[in-house]
Amino acid sequence: MEPRIMLARLFMLGALATGVVGLVPGLSDKAWKLGVTGWFTGGNLLAILSLVALADHYFATKGDG
Repeated sequence: MEPRIMLARLFMLGALATGVVGLVPGLSDKAWKLGVTGWFTGGNLLAILSLVALADHYFATKGDG
């Protein structure tokens, strides 16, 4: 498997994990030292990086076909 695809999948898994970690304290409405907004922003950043890696792989292999 391509390393870029594997990296994109790992980024997406990390985005999902940070989203869940940020969602649980946000829904429980407790004060949290790490901050729910920071976890949400980190998850968004990982998701965007994942999409960029997938798009880069797609455009790099598009001309090979």
